[in-house]
Amino acid sequence: MSERKVLNKYYPPDFDPSKIPRMKLPKNRQYTVRLMAPFNMRCKTCGEYIYKGKKFNARKEDVENDDYLGIRIYRFYIKCTRCLQEISFKTDPKNTDYEIEAGATRNFMALKLAEEQAIREEEEAKEEEASNPMKLLENRTKQSKNEIELLESLEELKDLNRRQEAVDYDSMLLAYDPTISQREREEKLQQLDDEYVKTIKFQNSQKRKVVVEEEIIEDDEPEAKVSKPETPKTETASSEPKVQKKIVSARKMLSGLVKLKKDEPKKEEKPQTSGLSLLGAYSDSENSE
Repeated sequence: MSERKVLNKYYPPDFDPSKIPRMKLPKNRQYTVRLMAPFNMRCKTCGEYIYKGKKFNARKEDVENDDYLGIRIYRFYIKCTRCLQEISFKTDPKNTDYEIEAGATRNFMALKLAEEQAIREEEEAKEEEASNPMKLLENRTKQSKNEIELLESLEELKDLNRRQEAVDYDSMLLAYDPTISQREREEKLQQLDDEYVKTIKFQNSQKRKVVVEEEIIEDDEPEAKVSKPETPKTETASSEPKVQKKIVSARKMLSGLVKLKKDEPKKEEKPQTSGLSLLGAYSDSENSE
């Protein structure tokens, strides 16, 4: 079984390859090869669309009297899959591409033509700059102006990024989480508002002013006694002496203003006679008569 896989063949000692007869073939004969369509094309006869990569049994031949820097150029013949119209194209080693010759039109040629036009314009601009120094100076000034504009726009973007550094996007996303319902979001915001209001009230209660009430009691003694105000616990030690001074000054001012009432003898009250009593008395006098 191993003899089937041997690649080397046996050559007898008296083997002479020159004695093997040779076939006389034409110089430019065609070969049948299997290839794929190198680009998208459309048949001119029936309008059939042939996409890139479709496989064909093609005939290959050498292009006579035509090469590029010693590289041989080949021509291929295929047939349309619908109308069997013959389509021919050849290799293009200069542009590393293929060139359609007859039987079909190449699709999407606009991009290739645009690229070729751009390359041509670039070469013309280089030649003009080399021959005209004023054009070169003008192009350099335009380039420097564009660079300055780019730097200014870059600085503006950097400033904008610095301003947005303080923004906490994570907290914003958590606050506006789409998974949370609208009601839960409103309740959460209400809770935060209530906590903020409580903190403000607590701060205001610590800073409120203490009002000391004074009461004046009238006695038989010539001097009015003023009750001592109770100092609240919230009052600080630093404010105690000031409040005491104010209370003493108020006592002095009030002692001069208050006048005690003397005990006057009570006058005998006259009985008040009403109109009805007088009328009764008058009626009694008539009956007596």
